[in-house]
Order: sequence, then structure tokens, then C-alpha cells
Amino acid sequence: QVQVVESGGGLVHPGGSLRLSCVATTTIFSMYTMGWYRQAPGEERELVATITRIGTTTYADSVKGRFTISRDKAKNTVNLEMKDLKPEDTAVYYCNGDRFGDNSDVYWGQGTQVTVSS
Repeated sequence: QVQVVESGGGLVHPGGSLRLSCVATTTIFSMYTMGWYRQAPGEERELVATITRIGTTTYADSVKGRFTISRDKAKNTVNLEMKDLKPEDTAVYYCNGDRFGDNSDVYWGQGTQVTVSS
């Protein structure tokens, strides 16, 4: 059973930065896509950013230019660099691994809380 574990959440002031990391118990390159999603209270889970096995990235419009998804092959992690954070970025952030890219074999972490508040 593949497990993914997030880390790096916390409390930050508006305009601040955070870096989230996700480590998997299998090589991240065995996944067709890995990504970050978030869920705010009372809202549905939404896509933040994804990166495919060949390095193609996608971002939600709300985070373009502020967030960057990347991979660290040596550490087997997928990272999310978040800059210029806004209160509306407050949510639980989840790491996701989609083995075939069609949602037929998907793995989720437990989530890490990000709170942006003054």
C-alpha cells in the first residue's frame, strides 16, 4: 500500500511564504501525476498544482505566479513553494499521487493545515 505524507504547514502572515513537502513510500516517478489539492472549511477540495512524470505542471488560476510545484528526486519528494500568501489560501493541503493519470489508482495524504492570518 502506497502512503504519502505531507509536512510543512503552519501559520503565516499575509504576504509570507511556506514550503510544503510530500514524501511517498514508492518512487514518485512511478506515479503518472503527483499534485497538491486544498480544502477550506465548508468548501470542496480543489486542485492547486500538479506535476506529471515528465515534469509538465499545471496550476489553479488563483495560485499562478505565486506557487511553484517541483520534485526532488534524491529525497523522493514533491514540494509546493508558496509565496505572497493570502488569507484565502487558508486550507488543509493534501498531497495526491495518481498512478495512471485516470483516477483509477489514487493515493492521498492526511493533509497539512496552512493558515494565513494577521
